[in-house]
Formats: sequence, structure tokens, C-alpha cells
Amino acid sequence: MTDKTEGQSALFTPLSIRGVTFRNRLLLSPMCQYAAEEGRATGWHFDHYAHMAMSGLGGAVIEATAVLPEGRITPDCLGLWSDDQIPGLARVVEGFHRHGVPVGVQLAHAGRKASTETPWNGAKFLPEGDHRRWTCAAPSALPYAEGWPAPAEMSAADITAFRTAFVAAARRAVAAGFDFVEIHGAHGYLLHSFVSPLSNHRGDGYGGTAEARHRLSVEIAQDLRAALPEDMPIFYRASCVDRVAQGIEIADTVALAARLAAAGVDLIDCSAGGIAPGTNGSQVGAEITAQHDMAAQVRDSAGVATMAVGGTHSPAVALASIDGGKADLVAVASEMLNNFDFPRQCAEAAGVEKPDFVQPQRYAFYNQFARGAT
Repeated sequence: MTDKTEGQSALFTPLSIRGVTFRNRLLLSPMCQYAAEEGRATGWHFDHYAHMAMSGLGGAVIEATAVLPEGRITPDCLGLWSDDQIPGLARVVEGFHRHGVPVGVQLAHAGRKASTETPWNGAKFLPEGDHRRWTCAAPSALPYAEGWPAPAEMSAADITAFRTAFVAAARRAVAAGFDFVEIHGAHGYLLHSFVSPLSNHRGDGYGGTAEARHRLSVEIAQDLRAALPEDMPIFYRASCVDRVAQGIEIADTVALAARLAAAGVDLIDCSAGGIAPGTNGSQVGAEITAQHDMAAQVRDSAGVATMAVGGTHSPAVALASIDGGKADLVAVASEMLNNFDFPRQCAEAAGVEKPDFVQPQRYAFYNQFARGAT
């Protein structure tokens, strides 16, 4: 792989954030695998992530990993609430590091959207009588959707316990060898539900004004910055807009991003939707790269690095985001599951002199051979 020359894209130039250097700007986006056992990684995770590590990506963020048992989306989600979950995740990290790929973990709490079936089983709240079901927590006792149970409104003590659990999980991430952490503040999960006025009707210091609704996210960021090594980056995934009337708009996220940056967050991972059913991009007919434009607005207005995610199904989209100054990184989700060769295709489109060698040589040789090279 050559350094950037005139006329060549910046997509395959390195990016350093604190003590971590990404060899290119393509990162694996967190995608839940629903394959854990009591929060512990299993053989599926080892195989899946080892495969992704060999693709030529510049970095990776593994799936939403709960900081508390009741913070899981489903009973099959990963966790970091216990020390016995560290070894399995350390094995996942080792697989990425073996191929020179920095890897982070998305620390999460699903809030009022927890205790559900897997998506292929309907993603509905676990029914009464199911031994796997638990009571969900949220800023206010407002159900996620019609027919869903009301969550328990978190007390001040609950919020303190949540902050403590988040820090403990982050320290376990360090013990597992992760290079950075991402705070999950999107998709209607707990932190997003504090930020959005649609789900937060509190009257205390954690609700009401935008600054009060942002408070818990900022506190978590401050907690992690104080607890983690200085050279360890912190990302924050935000739902930049709610796509619901009276919900979060991009200006609200710009203000949140500026506060998070001041608290020690290094990059905003710009997603959208999730606060209510039917609000993801495809469901509302949003332009496929709309979130890349949101990343640009956050980057320009809040003065913080961003990662664009959503709709990256062609090299042209990734190139446009990086070379157009919309984002510093591009997260690739389902395209990586369907097209292992995507990073090499991006390298070719980016003008890299030897795009085949983005991948390990044992793959690149045969790829090159199949393309008629000698």
C-alpha cells in the first residue's frame, strides 16, 4: 500500500487518535450477533471476528456489550459486567491484533428496549412467564411502543449504580486488551432515551432542558476519561436525529457533541433513529447516505472528529465521506457480511498502487491471480 499521492483518496491514509493508529479509515461497525452465553463470547464470536480481522479493515468496533445483565438487548447479548467475561473477549481482541487491526468495544445498556427476543424471532418484549424476562430501566416510565410494558423509572441511586457499572465494564475492556471504547448513546437505548425529550420526562437534574438531558451522557464520558488510560480513545455513538416530531434534531446533537468533546470524547459515531418503532433510515425512506451528511454537520459545527455510518455499500460512498470532509472514519456494517472483499475494492477505487495487498498475502495472492496478475 502506498502513501497518498496527488489525486489519490485519503481513505487509505492512516489516522491516529490518542495512542491508536488506524491504518486506513474503514472500520467494522458494531453488529449484534446474539450468540453469547450468560454474556460470555462463544465460538461464533471467535470465528466471525477472526474472519473480519483478515478483510483489510483499518479497525473494528465489536457489538453492543452490556454493562449490566439487565442492559442486554436480548438474553443472548455480550456483557462485561463480570470478570469471567474478560477471557472470551480477550480472545476476540487477540484475533484482531494478530492482523494488526485496532479494536474497540461498544459499551451499552438497552434501557426500555431490553429483555427482547432476537430479531429473527420478532424482536418483541419477552412475554410474561418467560424465565428469561426482566424489568427494564429508563429515565421515565414510558413504554417503548404500544403493547410493551412500562419500564421502571430510574432513581438517583439507580443512576449512580449505572455510572459505577459503566466504569467497571470499561476497566474490564482494558483488561481484555481493547484499544478503545465506544459509549452507545443511540438507537433508543438507555443513554439515548435520556437525551431525547420524547422518552425523558424527568423533572430533576437529568431531565427538562437539553443540558440536563445530556447530563448522564456527559457524566459517563467524564467517568471513563478519568478511569481509562490517557492514550485510550473514547468514541460515542449518537442518534443525530430522532426522525419523530418534537424529537432530537441535528442542532441538538451538535450541542451534545461539543459537551462530550469537552468531557474527553474523541469521536462521534453518527447514526440516527431508534427512539420509536419505524424510525430507522430505510423505514422512513431517508436518503441512504443521510447520516454521512449528519456526520459532516457535527464535525463542522462541534469541531470534533466523526465517523459516518449507514449506506456504505459502495466504495464511492466511503470515498465521498472521507475526501469530502464529512467524516474522519467510515463504519461499514452489513456490506462486510455480504462482501468480504469490500476493503480491497475500496483500495482499488482509492488509487492504492497495490490494492490486493490490503488483505493478508495468503488471500491477496489468489485474489491477484484470479484477476490475471502475474
